[in-house]
Amino acid sequence: MIWFLLCVGLLIGGYLIYGAFVEKIFGINKQRQTPAFAQTDGVDFVPMSKGKVYLIQLLNIAGVGPIFGPILGALYGPAAMLWIVIGCIFAGAVHDYFSGMLSIRNRGQSVPNLAGKYLGKSAKHFMNLFAIVLLLLVGVVFISAPAGLLGKLTGWDVSIFVGIIFVYYLIATVVPVDKVIGRLYPFFGALLLFMSVGLTLALAVSSEYSLLPGVEVGDFFHNLNPNDMPLWPALFITIACGAVSGFHATQSPLMARCVENESNGRFVFFGAMIGEGIIALIWCAIALSFFGGVEGLNQGMAGNPANVVYQASTGLLGAVGGFMAILGVIILPITSGDTAFRSARLILAEFFDMPQISLPKRLLLAIPLFILGAILTQVDFGVIWRYFGVANQTTAVLMLWTASAYLLRHNKLHWICTLPAMFMTAVVISFLLNSATLGAGLPMTISTLAGVISTGFITALVIIKSSGKGEDDIGVNEQV
Repeated sequence: MIWFLLCVGLLIGGYLIYGAFVEKIFGINKQRQTPAFAQTDGVDFVPMSKGKVYLIQLLNIAGVGPIFGPILGALYGPAAMLWIVIGCIFAGAVHDYFSGMLSIRNRGQSVPNLAGKYLGKSAKHFMNLFAIVLLLLVGVVFISAPAGLLGKLTGWDVSIFVGIIFVYYLIATVVPVDKVIGRLYPFFGALLLFMSVGLTLALAVSSEYSLLPGVEVGDFFHNLNPNDMPLWPALFITIACGAVSGFHATQSPLMARCVENESNGRFVFFGAMIGEGIIALIWCAIALSFFGGVEGLNQGMAGNPANVVYQASTGLLGAVGGFMAILGVIILPITSGDTAFRSARLILAEFFDMPQISLPKRLLLAIPLFILGAILTQVDFGVIWRYFGVANQTTAVLMLWTASAYLLRHNKLHWICTLPAMFMTAVVISFLLNSATLGAGLPMTISTLAGVISTGFITALVIIKSSGKGEDDIGVNEQV
């Protein structure tokens, strides 16, 4: 248990110490009016309290990613927990903080416009296309996963739940943010935290199971995967949510439009990512503990992390408690899937310069997105998940470089964003070059070397192009 508690303590310490350091470098202005007040429209720009925005942000970013990803990552052993801690503090939370705060500083704009401002028009056009593709993949993944779990619980046909979830998504995507999301999500967020803690306590006091049995210091630095899967770079693609996730960059602007003061940003954006990291740690520890190690986990999972969720929840909490835990896991993806489609609608609205105050205009953008999403649900879930993982981390790379360019322009300590951007760039390029199914299928040595060289070139390019430009943030009353 000591290792688990140490990891949780490091995440909390990361929020208190490194979070304050990142906030100081960014330089908040408590007197600056946020878009929630400057652009209030009653639909997407709506002021909300800090606690409410935090819980909504946590649910927005915490789909099945911080559950399924860490369960799959647990096959590598405790090294997965080490990546969650380091990645969450120094990459993921920094990524989420800047994606939210830069949106606040730029009239609540979405990530493509932020990329365009700080990295150039080419980055904007690429990000527009890439963000829409990512959000559609997220929406589909977060329909299929909960529908499958609901089918397992009830015995009903999965397609029934797919249809029900689609109808809910459409409603939540077009109604004002405070009508459904603002009212229900704080409660769901509290339920998520309660059930995560409940599972941890049940495991800790269980006489049948032990929390991380037999784990030693050296295990955190070795690949224990029973299927001989290489740790580099696959682990850093497998565990995205909970460590660093580009999907969060598409979600932070939703709450950037609702934050009442810049001083709330660290709690809302940095803090929600730390919260997700703790959830990821919990499920990674449960996966390793409930099945007695990676060998047992590999057999119990049978290729589907949903099996782990079902077995561990019912095994630790009984039928009723297990049902409630699984219900919490079902809520997670649903409450991220609807905001994925909502983000896609807002990105399209910015691209077409189409105000979203009127319902017909919201439907005009939302309905085609749902038609595409319905088509994608017919594709095999495993295929969608693979593409989602790569698209997710590529988006994270672009957001981190955007934040780095911002800091360079303002002559601030850019390395807090540049270093994680460099690492994740090398991860993504190496993975794509090595992957036989998604990329070129090159040998790992060549793929890694090419990834490192490409990362060095991109780093030099961003530093040279961005240093010393000194461009001001867009004021709240300025035109984009």
